[in-house]
Amino acid sequence: MGAYGLWTLFALPGFRKVPTYLKVPYLPSSKTQTQNVMKLLHGRAGCLADLGSGDGRLVFAATVEGFQCTGFEINYILTGYARVKAKWKGIPSSTASFINQDFWKMEVLGRKLEKELPDEARVIACRFPFPDWTPTATVGDGLDQAWAYDMNAIRKLSTHTIMR
Repeated sequence: MGAYGLWTLFALPGFRKVPTYLKVPYLPSSKTQTQNVMKLLHGRAGCLADLGSGDGRLVFAATVEGFQCTGFEINYILTGYARVKAKWKGIPSSTASFINQDFWKMEVLGRKLEKELPDEARVIACRFPFPDWTPTATVGDGLDQAWAYDMNAIRKLSTHTIMR
């Protein structure tokens, strides 16, 4: 009963705000999944936005590698937990911040990213690949799989498709 109570505390706030077809329970990133994402980010620097950041595991791993990170999470309890954990770890909010936001209300995410990200940006997807994009690289399998999409390649493919 106690486990169910904890699960509802962490998972249900997100369920109330997400459209029925997108409801996914909170499932923390595994160590392997986080390592796979970091492999796909190897040699890169700059800003990282983690959509569906949960308890902040990926954000914390990326800050260690020098990224400036923002985690977006629909579940306000997980957002609060990640903020407290960042303070406890001594990570300044200028390096890692967490925003309680429902990014599903934005325009279609893929088109938004294509429109707003610079050519050198890399988008990493975990568990749910972008259906209309061809990945530049992929690491892992099953729940730990991660897909990398380089915006310059995505734009070239989009342009090539349009020109046909």
